[in-house]
Amino acid sequence: MNISKVRLTNYYHHFLLALSKFELMNKIVLYIFFCLSGNFAIAQTKGSLITARQVNLPSFSITKVPDSSRFEKSNLQKNKAVMIMVFSPDCDHCQHKVKEIQANIKLFKNIQIVMVSNLGYDYINRFYREFNMAKYPGITMGMDYRYMIGNFFTIGSVPAIFLYNKSGKFI
Repeated sequence: MNISKVRLTNYYHHFLLALSKFELMNKIVLYIFFCLSGNFAIAQTKGSLITARQVNLPSFSITKVPDSSRFEKSNLQKNKAVMIMVFSPDCDHCQHKVKEIQANIKLFKNIQIVMVSNLGYDYINRFYREFNMAKYPGITMGMDYRYMIGNFFTIGSVPAIFLYNKSGKFI
């Protein structure tokens, strides 16, 4: 075989290799685009749009830890902002968020924090003890046994945090 044909064959193989890499790159970019567009579509669900129009704090009833008493919207302190945090006791991100709040608790002196989970009462109670939540009287923690708050906000992942001003309006 002559040298020019060998070079041409090598160039042709390099061209095909480069073309296949280019096609692979296009497929990857297209795949990432579709993945991201799917996430954006999920983020704009009908439920989240409904919540945006319902600006008042929803009614709720939770079973408080550690005493199993009932805590409802009517038990919130008047003229005080409210932060609702939906969490799961076994969620690493939730645990990290609680540690951040505890480390900066002075910043929350004018905010009543209500932490709710729909996981079993025993799990929430264990979390309450492990994180020494009794030390933080501005934080109310309990079980949302009917998942009222989760349904109201159409929670997709935890932790989920919702803020209301002292007038009870969504911020």
